[in-house]
Amino acid sequence: MLLGVNIDHIATIREARGTNYPSVVKAALDAEKAGADSITLHLREDRRHMQDQDLYELKPLLTTKMNLELAPTDEMIEIALDVQPQDVCLVPERREERTTEGGLDLIKNYNLLKDACDRLMAGGIRVSLFIAPDIEQIEKAIMMNVPVVEIHTGHYANFKDRSSKLKELNNIKNAVDFAYKAGLVVNAGHGLHYDNVKEIVEIKNIKELNIGHSIVAEALFIGWEKAIKNMKKIITMNTIK
Repeated sequence: MLLGVNIDHIATIREARGTNYPSVVKAALDAEKAGADSITLHLREDRRHMQDQDLYELKPLLTTKMNLELAPTDEMIEIALDVQPQDVCLVPERREERTTEGGLDLIKNYNLLKDACDRLMAGGIRVSLFIAPDIEQIEKAIMMNVPVVEIHTGHYANFKDRSSKLKELNNIKNAVDFAYKAGLVVNAGHGLHYDNVKEIVEIKNIKELNIGHSIVAEALFIGWEKAIKNMKKIITMNTIK
């Protein structure tokens, strides 16, 4: 199982004071050195953390790959086609949300999302759809001919009672199994940290986990590269087990 390190909240710290530090470029390159298999970043409509310039600076320097999260808008699609990241993960976005709160609704927004996927794939970009662990959503992703889905683990991460958490964990397992058997590459992420990631890692056929906030938070106490190495170790140990 691979680890994609999300560097959005490095940029959040930078934007809090409008400085040019901490450097998202250094954060990304150091993350690669520490074992990150890809670098994930989200260019939001309100530019609350990542800025357009960050994408252009990072793309030629990364030795792994760029996984660019975007809303399926014309503006964002045009930027992606210009930057040419290896992967684009389409995500829902609302300005008032603190962080991405759920998956895309592929049923309600099928035509819009199908058009966005077609445009990006025609531009040579691998497309992923960020969706809830729901079979009907996966069926729509299959109809869109996308190669990758990313399963939203946020509800699992946020549930406080064990019974709800286990129920959602089972939903994730079933969704991963269904998508994998359908020939999709299956990634997962959102709300994962050093404790709750262990149960997700034990699910077979997840290709990559995308994790950011908890690694940035841990890095405040033990350092950026060590925080990444520790997460990578958890993923590796539990995958082998």
